[in-house]
Parts: sequence; C-alpha cells; structure tokens
Amino acid sequence: MPHTGGGPRTLLKRLRELMAEALEPQERLDRIVREIAANMVAEVCSLYVLRADSVLELYATEGLNPNAVHHAQLALGQGLVGTIAASARPLNLSDAQRHPAFAYLPETGEEIYNSFLGVPVLRAGRTLGVLVVQNRAKRLYQDDEIEALETIAMVIAEMIAAGDLARLTRPGLELDLSRPVSCSGVSFNEGVGLGHVVLHEPRVVVTDLFSEDPNEELVRLDSALGSLRLSIDDMLSRRDVAFEGEHRAVLEAYRMFANDRGWVRRLEEAVRNGLTAEAAVEKVQSDMRARMLHMTDPYLRERMSDFDDLANRLLRQLIGRTTDEMAQSLPRDAIIVARSMGAAELLDYPRDRLRGLVLEDAAVTSHVVIVARAMGIPVAGQVKGAVSMAENGDAVIIDGDEGKVHLRPQPEVETVYAEKARFRARRQELYRELRALPSETRDGVAVDLMMNAGLAVDLPQLSESGASGIGLFRTELQFMVAATFPRAEAQERLYRDVLDSAGGKPVTFRTIDIGGDKVLPYFKTTTQEENPALGWRAIRLTLDRPALLRAQVRALLRASGGRELKLMLPMVTELGEIAQARELIDREVRHLARFAHLLPTSLKIGAMLEVPSLLWQLDELMKRVDFVSVGSNDLFQFVMAADRGNSRLSSRFDPLSVPFLRVLRQIAQAGERSGTPVTLCGELAGKPISAMALIGVGFRAISMSASSIGPVKAMLRELPLEPLREELDAALDGDDALLPMRAKLVAFAEAHGVPL
Repeated sequence: MPHTGGGPRTLLKRLRELMAEALEPQERLDRIVREIAANMVAEVCSLYVLRADSVLELYATEGLNPNAVHHAQLALGQGLVGTIAASARPLNLSDAQRHPAFAYLPETGEEIYNSFLGVPVLRAGRTLGVLVVQNRAKRLYQDDEIEALETIAMVIAEMIAAGDLARLTRPGLELDLSRPVSCSGVSFNEGVGLGHVVLHEPRVVVTDLFSEDPNEELVRLDSALGSLRLSIDDMLSRRDVAFEGEHRAVLEAYRMFANDRGWVRRLEEAVRNGLTAEAAVEKVQSDMRARMLHMTDPYLRERMSDFDDLANRLLRQLIGRTTDEMAQSLPRDAIIVARSMGAAELLDYPRDRLRGLVLEDAAVTSHVVIVARAMGIPVAGQVKGAVSMAENGDAVIIDGDEGKVHLRPQPEVETVYAEKARFRARRQELYRELRALPSETRDGVAVDLMMNAGLAVDLPQLSESGASGIGLFRTELQFMVAATFPRAEAQERLYRDVLDSAGGKPVTFRTIDIGGDKVLPYFKTTTQEENPALGWRAIRLTLDRPALLRAQVRALLRASGGRELKLMLPMVTELGEIAQARELIDREVRHLARFAHLLPTSLKIGAMLEVPSLLWQLDELMKRVDFVSVGSNDLFQFVMAADRGNSRLSSRFDPLSVPFLRVLRQIAQAGERSGTPVTLCGELAGKPISAMALIGVGFRAISMSASSIGPVKAMLRELPLEPLREELDAALDGDDALLPMRAKLVAFAEAHGVPL
C-alpha cells in the first residue's frame, strides 16, 4: 500500500513547523513519530537512539505500547533494529518475524505487525539510532518510501547532534554522540596537548535543512556543481600539477566523482523531496560513507576519503565559505584532526593557536610531520577513524609521547593529562634555566648541542633552546611548502634571515635533498621508482640537474657574504660525487667574484654519511671534506635494510644495538684520526638515552630538534663520561652481538644518577 499522506515534501514541511515550536524534547519526538506514521500510512513508527554503552533505547513510538518508551532496549547487533544500527543499512521486510535476526520484545506489543522498514539515523557516517515504520499487512515498502524515511532520519540526526535529546537520558547514561573515545596510533612528535578539535577538511554544519522552492535549490545545486567541476579542471590544467603520479591521480578521482551521474541524480532526488541543496549533499554524503565503510575492498574504502573531500568542497561552494574565513574562526587551543594534509596546509594555520596534530594517514617522515616537529607541537599519526569520530569543537587530548588521542575525555582523564602538561611545563622551565650553563659532562668534556631547522618558524627557537648553532638546516623544506620552485631571490632572503638570526653561531646548510619520500608535486619525473629511498634523490638528482644546485649555491654564497658558509652534501655514495659538486660550487664562486660580489669569509664543504658504502672509504672521505655529518635516520635504515616508514618494522630493530653502535664508533674514530669534525644529526640525537650512547662512542657534536636540547643537556651535565666510555668499549669489543645495550645503558644511568 503506497503512502498517501501528502508525500515527503509535505511531511518535511510539518517537521519544520514542529522544530520551530516551543516544545519539550519528548513531546516533539512523540509528535514527530505521529506525523511520520500518518504521512506514510503506517500503523507504527518508532525511534531508537544509540547510547554510549552500545544499547539502542526506544525513545518514542506511535503504535507500540507507550509504556515501553525508555524501557525497551536492544544491544547493538541484536534484533532487526540492532542489525540495522550495526550495518548502517536499511532493512525492508514483508514478514519481519521470519527474519533470522528478529528479536521479540514482549513489552512493546509489536508481535501483531508483519511488514517492517527500518533505516539508520546517520550523521557523518556514524549511526546515532534507527527509525522504523511497521504495518500489519504483509508488504514491501517502495523505494520512494525508503528514500522519504532516510531523509527524515537525517533531520532527526541533527536533533540528536544538537543535544536536544540529552535531557531525556537517564542518570548515569549518555548518548553515543557524546561518549568518550580513546584511539591509539603512533607517536610522531612528543608532547601533550589539551584543546578542541578543528577538522582540517571540516564538515560544513548545515542548519537550513528544508527548502521552500525545490526548483530554486536545483538551480543552486547545478551552479555549485558547475563551479566545482571548473575548479577541478583548473587545478588539473595548472603547470604546478604533475602530469602523472599520486597528486594528479587524486584530482582525477575528484573529477570522476564530480561528473558521476548517479551521485548527481541522488542529490537532485533529495532536493525534490524537500531538502535544501546543502542538506541534500550532507544526506547523500552520509549515506555513501556508511555504505562504503562496510565494504571489504580496501581500494574502495580508500576512495571514500576522495569522495568526502569532494562533498565538502561542494558544500563550501554552496555556502560560499572560504578557507581564510575558517582559519579566522580557529579556537585558541586548536588540535587539528585530518586524514592527511600537506606541509603548506599546516603552515596556513596560525602557529600561536595550535596545540597538536592528529593524522589518520601519515608516516613519521611525512613532510607535514617534519614541519609539525619544527613548530614544536605534539603529533599522533596512523590514528584510524579519528576524523569520523570527531566533531568540530569536541574536547580532545593528544598524547604525543604515546601516540594516543582522547576524544571527549572524562573529567578524570582530563585532570591526569592537565597535570602531565603542567609537569612538562615545569620541566621545560628547568631546562630553560640550563640554557646559560656550559654544555659539558660531569667530568668536564664539552659537547656541542645543536638544533635542526628548515623554516623561518624554527629560528626563534635557536636562542630559546640554548643551542650552540644549527647543525642541520634542511633547505628542501622551503621547496616542499611552495607551489612552484622558489625563486633565487626568495632562497637568498631565507638564507640571509637564518644567518642573521643565528647571530654568529655556526649554521650548516644541507643542499636540497628531494626525491625518495620528499616529492615535489611541481617537479616532473619521467619514471616511477620501485624503491625511491634507494633511487634518484638528493645529490644524485642535483648532479643530474646542475642548474638546480647552481641556483641554490649562488643564493647561499650571496646570503653568506662576509660570513662563514658551511655547505653539506646529502646522500653521498662515492667520493667522485664530492669532486663533481666542488667543481659546480667553485664555478659559482668564480662567477660571483668576477662581478665583485661580497663572498663568504670561509667556505667549508662537508658530506652527510648516510650510505653504508662510505664506511669502506672513511679515511679517504675525511681527507676530502671539511666536516662530516652522520644522517642516522637513513644510515640506520640502510644498514638494517628496514624501511623507516614501515610501521611493521619501526620498532623491530634497535639503533642502540651492538652492530649499529660499532658502526657509529667507527665513524667517530675515523674523524678523530684525521682531525675532521664529525656531527650526528638525526632522531637518534634527540633522546637522552641514545644521546648518551653517542657521546660514549666518541661524538662531541650532535644536532636535534630544539625541544630535545633541554632534556639532553640535563642528561649531559650529570654524565660521568669516562666510566661510560670504558663500559661501552668493553661491551662493543666483546664477542656478544646480542648483548642488550639499551638495558645496559639504562642500568648505567640509574647507577650514576643520570636523568633520562
């Protein structure tokens, strides 16, 4: 029997009137289910709401026993209603009691009804409840009835999200939307942040759900779709978008979705049923997300993020809201939650308002993580489901030490982390008091503690941290956050600012290190590499593209006029590469001298030791360069043949093992023999326990993130070096490569009162 109560548009009009009336929440719900039943000519209409304890509670009914309201309950997955909530899919049955999932609730009196239609109440892909209609007669409900009930369910979802039903919840219970959620990921940068969620690609909150004129809404929808398609075509045609690769593939997926007739048809149907264009986009987006999240094909599930991004772009087209306006509304304690994002996008947010970053998809070496580390904010990565479970403005805690995220935390959890944050702040104050004290061991051996940098945002931390200089300035970060190759003038300006900010302290500039995992979307390559970390990158790339290296060297020479310039070559594999690079550098020196430019007072050229082949050329290497810097991140992954971006291998091998410490000691000893300064710049330098090991095997200069200098200095000043060196030498000269060196180092620190 088709519904004859006036159709969905009439029903939506009545619901809009009910929403506007000054009614108590329970009375409003009771009248809503009554209107739905009358409009759809159903003998029963019931609303079940999902609680935080995964129980579906009957909140309103027309046709069932009214005394069952707030008493009838089904667990998630139990009965027909629980099955709908668990699967996020409608269920349309002509004889409900024959379905294997049917569960009999005697208090409701529903045994006399046969036909059953239930739809999930969805918001942003999350199930908040289930809406059901029933009839005595055995029949299947028609497609337009299912569509109408789904549209109504969307309106109810907004009521639940707005908190209107919280007053109906019994003491001690709460709705699923507000329940605390804890997610585990991977620590990408240490620290603790308490604040409020800011979704990087925020779901636009649609407040105007009902339309007066469907034809006008269809015109608005068509216009917004046209603008969306044009913007995607424009991005694809721009010169700064690569002609192949992942960057372009994402935009091609956007274009495919934007032109998909099935998607557009569903949007138009929702508008014809009485929704505004914005509400139609949100409804179709939520339906699609719920269905795709239950697909087993990982490729199809990954495409959901493309669809989400596209739908959000369309919503912003409809409401005319720009990214700049959204940035201005940022709270003062913002914790950015994103599936993924680029380094430049993070820099668009005002630094003084950021308290942390949560990423669903990223590696510890991702560009955005490198930038976040430079900004000194805690980062948790690989936090699956964070975006779908979070709402803009939710209270959130990020524990960067453990890689954990607590959404809508309970007061007890918030108290614990607030105290942890205060403790860290007090500890940082103690570290600041160490800034002016000598950087030396308890027995008087000096060790230079320098900081890694790469952006202008890093520079104030040089004086704040008490670093003795910049041991690694990653020049490629300027290239990674730009839309096109930075012009020579922009490079020179940055390098001059760095040297000015250093105030005479030494700065080591690494020449551009791109390729591998550092892909520039505007830099075209003709081949797809199977092993990019071992491929065309760093000095290999710049020697093949000498104009790129020469332009950078010229900018560095001009910026360093009248000062010392320390220039470091990355990813050196054989000594011939150093000779080639020197020839290019000398050519630029001669060029500037010919035109009477002020040159550096001294030019020192060094090499990064990251490739194991240099371990068999150490003495020759030390004679051909002015200094050496060990890139521990790459050297460790190459020595152990373990991809550092692979989460399955990230904790499998220990850099404080006997084999790797022997390698590091060998490098330090080679530098000492030749009188060539040797520094280590990498993650290994930034932890007190591993820094202690580095100093013990012979390093007298290490470079790390600015936030690590305080803890490492506190360790250093309490470290008795001679006993440590003797103990390490004895262990490394022994014949037990399986010796647990980390435990041995911890025991030494405890025995000698060294803070770790």
